[in-house]
Amino acid sequence: MPTDTPQPAFVLVRPQMGENIGASARAMWNFGLDRMRLVAPRDGWPNPKAVAMSSGAGRLLDEAQHVKTVAEAVADSHFVLATTARPRGLTKPVYTPERAMELAREKIAAGQKVAVLFGPERAGMENEDIAHASAIVSVPVNPEFASLNLAQCVLLMAYEWGRQSLDAVPETVELAGGDWANGQEIEALARHYEDRLEEAGFFFPDHKAPGMKINLRNLWSRMPLTRADVQMLHGILRQMVRWKNRTD
Repeated sequence: MPTDTPQPAFVLVRPQMGENIGASARAMWNFGLDRMRLVAPRDGWPNPKAVAMSSGAGRLLDEAQHVKTVAEAVADSHFVLATTARPRGLTKPVYTPERAMELAREKIAAGQKVAVLFGPERAGMENEDIAHASAIVSVPVNPEFASLNLAQCVLLMAYEWGRQSLDAVPETVELAGGDWANGQEIEALARHYEDRLEEAGFFFPDHKAPGMKINLRNLWSRMPLTRADVQMLHGILRQMVRWKNRTD
């Protein structure tokens, strides 16, 4: 059975290749989507090539609704989005994928059902299909090569849904078994280098020394150092000093 997670239904309209259906299922499942509907697949249904390509997302194919027309596929939907790259001559709102999935999230949260239409690989949907849609989704692609593969388009829309509905941290760093160095540890490192560089006559001429020391401190404070980094930098400097003393 499909999960209980509120989500849009993805409707593949007259898909031609079983491989693209399977790849679409895989793309949907990457982002937790499992409501697939198939409108009159060219090669019939079920399709073993779709199963082979789904790579672990076969459950979506087993549970996919198989219907004959777009009208049947969206009969229970309150808001329908149609993905298309071509001008249609139809008066409808046109959204980017990001805005479209933002609206989908808002409408689903309000208790409505949402469907997203994807056209067949060769030429996309006909105007008769688009007429069932509330709005159009247009992907900002190269106008000289605007055609997207079916599974790629599904992946793009699924990703945008995921961005709207999942708590994703915009930026993070994976610490490899350590902790970030604190201010006290950074200060000790800065003093260590400053003292040894002072002994080596690095801060020359005298009138430039204060500015050079500030720049050095600024370098340490600007670097995201872990405790392991600090320990290694201390060790490097100690070893260099020991090596110099041995060779004098």
